[in-house]
Order: sequence, then structure tokens, then C-alpha cells
Amino acid sequence: MKNRLLLSLLVLMTLISQAQDTLPIYYKLAEIAVIEQKVMISMRDGVRLATDIYRPKGGGRYPLILSRTPYNFNSWVDGKMTSRSFEEAYEAVSRGYAFAVQNERGRFFSEGEWDILGTPVTDGDDAFTWFAAQPWSNGKIGLIGCSSTAEWQMAVASRKHPALGAIVAQGFGAGVGKVGRFQEQGNWYRGGAQQMLFTSWLYGTQNDKFRPTLSKDMTQQDLVRISRFYDMATEMPRVDWAKALNHLPVSDIIHNVDGQQGIYDRMIARKPNDPEWFKGGLWHENMPIDVPGYWFVSWFDVSSGPNIELFNHLRNSAKGSKLADDQYLVIAPVLHCSYKRATADTKVGDLSVGDARLNYDELTWSWFDYHLKGEANNFKQKNPRVRYYTMGSNKWQSADSFPLPGTRMQEFWL
Repeated sequence: MKNRLLLSLLVLMTLISQAQDTLPIYYKLAEIAVIEQKVMISMRDGVRLATDIYRPKGGGRYPLILSRTPYNFNSWVDGKMTSRSFEEAYEAVSRGYAFAVQNERGRFFSEGEWDILGTPVTDGDDAFTWFAAQPWSNGKIGLIGCSSTAEWQMAVASRKHPALGAIVAQGFGAGVGKVGRFQEQGNWYRGGAQQMLFTSWLYGTQNDKFRPTLSKDMTQQDLVRISRFYDMATEMPRVDWAKALNHLPVSDIIHNVDGQQGIYDRMIARKPNDPEWFKGGLWHENMPIDVPGYWFVSWFDVSSGPNIELFNHLRNSAKGSKLADDQYLVIAPVLHCSYKRATADTKVGDLSVGDARLNYDELTWSWFDYHLKGEANNFKQKNPRVRYYTMGSNKWQSADSFPLPGTRMQEFWL
């Protein structure tokens, strides 16, 4: 009888363990985190930004990792609410961090009018001040993100807010304006010619004019309930972009596909050296960044040239200082924001580039542990200044700078 009872208990414990291992990530997160959704944080002009906050249970003070985005972080798939942030939040909280994801103004539940790169940049200052003053905060903030969640980081970092302790920026080219010989103005231009990437991106993004607006009288509970019952994302009609982009003048393209104009109209009228580029959320080389930065770039991503140039500009303009010593670079062989998707046989299209895997979580969190928690984890002794992947030989290599000393530059003409 005892043996049967023990066997039954073992089976039950195994089933419980397996069930826990397969729980949806939100429920795993809820086991370890205090979750506050749709916290409306006021900016200096009274506009409130919708923010979800996750922090370890049990009290205490923690550094915060912030992800700020124009994208929807509460969406519905097959009748289930998903989130772009649950996995990141779980990783952060389990490592002793608070984590917050915030929509830029004018996006989804955030109030105000949206403009590209989450302007005004003062929204970053105001958010940092609010977070640093919370009773659960240790006063230190790190930024993390790829693409649009990275591209706003540089301009905000140049403002030198005392709470900002470190950044991790991945695939951040659209946030770089002018640096060195590059004047792409956030991927809009290359060599003086407009790149068409942003045309299709703006079509799907600059739709805030038509989004539903919610009453300021709604409580936080009301907003949470709405986010659970309704998906605020738009459904844009499909466009044959191969056909739509094959049109002159390019100023007509957004109008031809029945997209919202406004931002596109303003940007398409600017030349690469237009002073208006220096008034928005882009980072330019005359804006010093006094924050430790871990920069992740890819050979197959847009603007790898300006991204590497930014890293070198920060190092060279602060040569010999602690700031120069606090800049690190990784150059991967993957597509945009696909760092963690590398496999033993990483493919870009039909091209195999070999085993391009790297433990990005370990790199990221040891970086934050070093700068935000002050842990003596020997980050700088364990990690090279530059990690770069050499295609053809298909291997990761290390260097103290990039391009490598002795590199011969070759000009090509179109």
C-alpha cells in the first residue's frame, strides 16, 4: 500500500512539474512578478504614456530595464493574448531586475500624437525620472531593444539623465542621422538616393490619426480590461509593393496606396542635409553619449556602415576615457533583429553562413549586471572589445577595433 501511495505521489509530482514547464509564459511570469499593466505615466506636457511594469515579488529595490516601442505589446493570436514583452520580462525578473515596456506617445494606449522615433526626446527624461523615483527602484535604468525599440536610445542617451546607466542597442540604424562620412538620416537616404524601406514601413505604422482614443476618465482597471478584450492593432490592406514602389514621382506612392501622408510628405521633401533632420529624434555625431553602450550590428541589416561608424565615433571622440572603454560591439551575420534565431546552420535566404550562434542572453545580462548592479563579474576580462563573424570561413573572431588594422578600403562605382 505504501509503495502504491509513493508511486502515485511521484507520478503526481512529475505531472505537476511537466505542467509547470509547459505553462504559458504569462503564468510563469505571474508566479515570480508583481504585474502592473496600463500604468499611465505623465510627461511634462500632460500627455500620458501607457506602460506595463513587472518587478520581483518580495519587496526590495531593483534596477529597471526599459523597452520603449511604437509597436503593439498586447495582441491577440488564435483567441489568446500574447505579448512581445512577456519573455523579456520573465528573463529580467528572474535575474533580479524590474522590467517595463512602454508605448511611444500616440501609439495604442499612449496619449498624444505620434511622430517617428518617439519624439519629443524629453519623453525619455520624464520616464526615467518617474521610474527612478519609485519605491521599488534602485535609481538605475538600462535600455534594451532592437530596431524601433533601439533607435530612440541614442538621442535620449545624449541627454545625460543621471538614472541612465547602460544601453543595449540592436539593429539601430534608423536612429542614426549623420556620423562621419555617412548622412543616411535614419536609413532614409543612401548616397543621396532615397531608400524605399521606410515607405512601406510608414504605410503600416503612421496610422495614429485614425486610431480610437480613450477617455482620460478611464481607470487603470478599465484600460487593462479593454486591452484584454480588444486588439488595438490596425489591419492594413495588403499592397503589392513591387508594383507600388515602381512609380515616379516617389512623393505620390503613399497617396497611391491610400496611406496616411503627413510624416511621409514632410520627409520626402527633405534633402540629406536639410536642417529639419536635426530637430527630431535622430542621433547625430554632435550629440555626445556619456553612457556605456553594447552595440549589436549585422552584416545583412540596414545601415551596418553607419552603425559601426557610430561605435568608432564614440570611442575616438572620448579616446583614453572611461566612456571609450565602456563601448562594445558585436557584428553578426543574420537578418534584422534575428540574433537569437541563429542555428547550427544559420541561413540568410538560401545562403548558409554556418554556426552563427552566440549566447546573447549571457552577454546582455552580464553587461547589465556589471553596470547596473555593480557586480564584479569580470565582464571586461571575459569579453573582447569587438566580436565579428567572418563569412566564408564561418567563424566568430575577436578584435580590439573594427575595421581591423591594415584593412584596405575599396571603392566601387555604380
